[in-house]
Amino acid sequence: MQTGSIDAAALTTLLSAASAAPSIHNTQPWRYRLVPDTLTLEVRAARERALPHADPLARALHVSVGGALFNLRVAATHLGLRPVVRLLPCPDEPVLLGTLRIVGTRRAECHGPDLYPAVWRRHSSRFPFARRRPPDRLLAELADAALVEHASLAFPDDAEVERLLRLTAEAEARNNHDRHRRAETLAWLRDGTGDGLTAAALGPRDATGHLPLRDFTGLRRREDLPTADFEARPLLAVLSTAHDRRTDWLRAGQALERVLLTATARTLRTSLLHQALEWPDLRWALRDPRAERGHAQMLIRLGYGPLGPATPRRPVGRTLDGEG
Repeated sequence: MQTGSIDAAALTTLLSAASAAPSIHNTQPWRYRLVPDTLTLEVRAARERALPHADPLARALHVSVGGALFNLRVAATHLGLRPVVRLLPCPDEPVLLGTLRIVGTRRAECHGPDLYPAVWRRHSSRFPFARRRPPDRLLAELADAALVEHASLAFPDDAEVERLLRLTAEAEARNNHDRHRRAETLAWLRDGTGDGLTAAALGPRDATGHLPLRDFTGLRRREDLPTADFEARPLLAVLSTAHDRRTDWLRAGQALERVLLTATARTLRTSLLHQALEWPDLRWALRDPRAERGHAQMLIRLGYGPLGPATPRRPVGRTLDGEG
């Protein structure tokens, strides 16, 4: 590939990697536009794919797009390119959340594991994890991964984990009894459309009720799901940022994806517990009471276990707007 252009194959690689990022309810709330003259990819929010009830401020949408931006960076580096990302580059165009500009080529650098293969292997696993705890050096590596992206990753002790799970269970109960949120969630449970969540990706219910997994069935088909014994003491991590602006949400998404890809490269499985973040009072309560500052952006469950089935992705062509 010439350094003065992004050919069709490279563009497909970049956008396929970006769209492999996780997003709330697998909504994939992003659109891309290539500006050939400046070798810039513009990343916009797809407002029609937003969740007005669960995510009225579009915080989760920004986190999702941040993950896509990080995957763009990883894929560009894999192709031997030097990417420069700008967040919220145009105040007059609020849906333009970020740009990635190619400013030249670069040599391969080795800072930790190669994350590009993990882009394709990373999937949320909604299955039980083993009792074996990851070594402390690996947890420290994940914390460092978040720090690189201007976020923090904390691993609470058992007592704090229990408190976080209670908050998540409270949020899950609220979601299931809010008809608007329940209908919004059910709308993204679908098969064969390239987005949303398929039945195969839901995983079993926790037989003990200890782990408050999201009920995507809206209580109506819950009893049809198989059950399994999940880990009694799940390993949780809280991803936080110092501030809570739109730029912080995008940085949180980049940090989240760096953490998830690093975990995947180290054979860890992950899933996200987002319910408490969807209620302002519960999200505030997710903060460590001993911390003086910080805003929770994601609750991550980690461990060793089976790889979850991949959720579908829209074809690249359906995410790309016309060239400028």
